[in-house]
Parts: sequence; C-alpha cells; structure tokens
Amino acid sequence: MTFKSGFVTIIGRPNVGKSTLLNGIIGEKIAIMSDKPQTTRHKITAMYNDEDSQIIFVDTPGIHKPKNKLGDIMVNSAISAMKDVDVVILMVDESLKIGPGDQYLIDLVKTSKTKVILAINKTDLITPEAFKTIYDTYCAFDFVIDVIGLSAINQKGVDALIASIKESLPAGPPYYPTDTMTDQTERTIVSEIIREKLLRYLDEEVPHGVAVEIQSFKQRPNKDIIDIEANIICEKNSHKGIIIGKNGRKLKGIGKSAREEIERFLRTKVNLQLWVKVREGWRDHTGLLKNYGYKE
Repeated sequence: MTFKSGFVTIIGRPNVGKSTLLNGIIGEKIAIMSDKPQTTRHKITAMYNDEDSQIIFVDTPGIHKPKNKLGDIMVNSAISAMKDVDVVILMVDESLKIGPGDQYLIDLVKTSKTKVILAINKTDLITPEAFKTIYDTYCAFDFVIDVIGLSAINQKGVDALIASIKESLPAGPPYYPTDTMTDQTERTIVSEIIREKLLRYLDEEVPHGVAVEIQSFKQRPNKDIIDIEANIICEKNSHKGIIIGKNGRKLKGIGKSAREEIERFLRTKVNLQLWVKVREGWRDHTGLLKNYGYKE
C-alpha cells in the first residue's frame, strides 16, 4: 500500500459551507460556524488521517470585497493559502448562476497552476436537474480535474471528495503525528469558541466589529479547573451595551454557552470571566490587529 500525504486548500465565498465541510471531514469541531458571513477570519489547518493517507486541510476566510484592514488580511490570507499546496478545493453552493464572487475565484484558481477539485455544496437544497445544470457548467472549465456534489451538513459526498483528493496527492510520509487534528493552540480555539457564541447571540451589525483576546489561561495547582479571562473587543459604546444586555443577561448567556463548550473541548471544569472593552476602529488599526492575532 502506497501512503500519500499532501496539502489541500478549501476556498470559496463567505457562507458557502467551508467550515462545515472541514469539521465533518475531521470529525471534530475545528472551525467555528454561524450563519453570519465571514465567520472564519484565520487560516485553519486540520489533519485528516487514515490507513493510507494524511491530508492537511487549510480552511480559509471567505473571499469578499474588503472594507477595512481586517478584511484585507482575511482575503490575502485566503489567496496566499493557494500557494504551495497539492490541491485546491473550490467550493460553490447551489446557485444556478456564476456570480461575480464565484467568477473572481474561478479566475484566481485558473492561474494558480494547482489541481482544482470543484465541490458543489448544499445539493440537498436543489433538484437533480438543477444539480446537473451546475455540474455541467463547471465541468466545462478545463482546469477543473473533478466535480463533486456535496451536502456538507449531512456528510453526503464527503467520501467521494476524499477519494478524489487522494488520487491527486503524491506518495510520501505524514507531515504530522497521525493523532494530530489541528495546529491551533488551545488558547486560539477557546477564543474562537467565545467569538462563535458572540456571532450567534448578536444582531447583524455588531459581530463583524468584535474580537476576542485571551488575557489569562491558567490551570489551578490541583488541575481540576482552568481559569480563563478574556476581553471581548468591540468598536462602539453602543455595541458594548448590546453585548452586555439588560442587567448583564446577554453577556451571561454568551459566557454560559461558551463555558459549556470550552469544558467539553478541554475535558475539564472552566471558570470563564468575560470583560467587554471598546477599541474604536480596531479593524483598521495595524497594532491592534496584530495584538488580536490578525497578521498581514
């Protein structure tokens, strides 16, 4: 049996289902999810391991038209993730027409000189006839080596996608220990869990202006509890009031939901303390962006 290993980048427009796909493939929640666009802000590396392969997946922020420095960093991160990989998965949804965002991505991958697999997600939402229309459209592109239909949320088509990826990977040993699932630190995953709860609890306007900064992450001497302190960064005093809510109820709900998921992730009790700080214009402030983990 020939062992194969390699790097695969997943790219697509915001909210197309990249993180749902990644989590389903790995079998663990590696990337946070919400129904808000631009949920993913960082490149996220996760490892799929089986008896004859190791596939290192790189999930990327959705490519969109940037409105600030944070947006620039996110888009540049996604574009740079296409370099030096073995396969690019271009993920689209059930839209029957190729929109401007899709066309921009098509033009990007066409010039990348990397093997491209086209993944049509959300096939559970369309008829077989509609799927065939989309399938035929993308099969016409000569740079696409395969087209796979998916329902990432239902895990349909994932095995076919993995099989297609393996065909395009070179022979070689694993790059990471085979029991490794991600290169993200516990602190990073915890901050993302908190941000996911903010995305789910908050209205449309606020989430894009929110960051999470872990101030303290300490295990108690008896090792039965971890104390975590985190700052929730927002851009306006009015947003701070929304996050905290009447009598602090909104923040308490966010904290409770985040703590429960963090405890499942860390497999231990957690004492989580959240503080809300206002930093006007942080999404356009190079120094603050760097402090919050967003590097150009």
